[in-house]
Amino acid sequence: MSKTNDSTPRVPRDTEDDYTREAATKRVEFLEQATGVKPENLASYSLDPATLPGNIENFTGVAQVPVGLAGPLLVNGEHAKGDYYIPMATTEGTLVASYNRGMKIVRAAGGVTTTVIDDAMQRAPVFAFDSAREARDFGQWLKASFDEIKNVADATTSTGSLRDIQQFPASRMIYTRFNYTTGDAAGQNMTSKATSAACKWILAERPEVRQFSLESNFATDKKASQVNMMHTRGKRVVAEITLPADLLESEMRVQPKQMFRTRLLANLGSIMSGASNNGAHAANGITAMFIATGQDVANVAESAVAYDFSEVMPNGDYYRSITLPSLIVATYGGGTGLATQRECLEILGCYGAGKVMKFAELVAATVLCGEISLQSAIIADEWVSAHDRYGRNRS
Repeated sequence: MSKTNDSTPRVPRDTEDDYTREAATKRVEFLEQATGVKPENLASYSLDPATLPGNIENFTGVAQVPVGLAGPLLVNGEHAKGDYYIPMATTEGTLVASYNRGMKIVRAAGGVTTTVIDDAMQRAPVFAFDSAREARDFGQWLKASFDEIKNVADATTSTGSLRDIQQFPASRMIYTRFNYTTGDAAGQNMTSKATSAACKWILAERPEVRQFSLESNFATDKKASQVNMMHTRGKRVVAEITLPADLLESEMRVQPKQMFRTRLLANLGSIMSGASNNGAHAANGITAMFIATGQDVANVAESAVAYDFSEVMPNGDYYRSITLPSLIVATYGGGTGLATQRECLEILGCYGAGKVMKFAELVAATVLCGEISLQSAIIADEWVSAHDRYGRNRS
């Protein structure tokens, strides 16, 4: 067993091939010796460690998260059309049941309509100068040189494309957002590589740049932010439905006017608290789908930001929509190709090329179902009793 300089044992690695069952077994044995815990379940898995390069280091085992099916979910999208069964990975009791309940009423009402409004992934370099005038002049040059910059950036990727460069000047700096389309990948690494190449060309052309950083934190990776809510990061998707009043009353035991008044209270509560989401629990459905389908789960920080809107229609029916302005999803690359994650994407018909918009619509539709279900349960005074009945592990 290798040692560090202070004689503390290090996690064993195989320098020839670290992605084998033998290498993983050595780490399991190391864990048992170092901690006194025998991780039998951690070490039980069906995937092939040889498929894991690029996804994990020091592979030791698998965290098994229960997956439940919700549905059928009826979607009337431009990319997702028809009935779908949604795999949701979670350890929270009542979550799948709640989303399933929302999907039931949505289906009875004719399905969720989904629309992808925008698509942009970015890297946000900052350029600093000796004066504000130099920064202004650079900004003008940046606009005039877009075609050359785009050619350099696009040469680094076969699926991504630089769409535009936004500028946000402050003091003697120009903060930018290089916006890309990224195909079926989430695209954070892709945009980093492309923007790095573009900025090397820019710096060679503009030696007056005094300071530069490839990421200024203005892309707000894995952080909720106002700029991404306004300008899109990932996919901007809307899911909407009009629920007949009689259906709400018979299935959810609530009335549209009750739903609307509760939304007003929730909107004010969101404003008072400074929350970035005026909905109920978008993160629940998004996280469960992300874990099941191999998304980067940390992107829930951005993806779960939502605009929730509702109104009572002139005929008394209830319109409800959810807008996800920064939904970051992929159907290719990252963890999507791992064994169980790929299967879950295949269940949705969303694995591989040309499927990311469809998947984005399914995520948004699922979120809307969860919002309807939870709000109805709160109004009908069924929320606590449902958790008490289904959400407590009494073992």
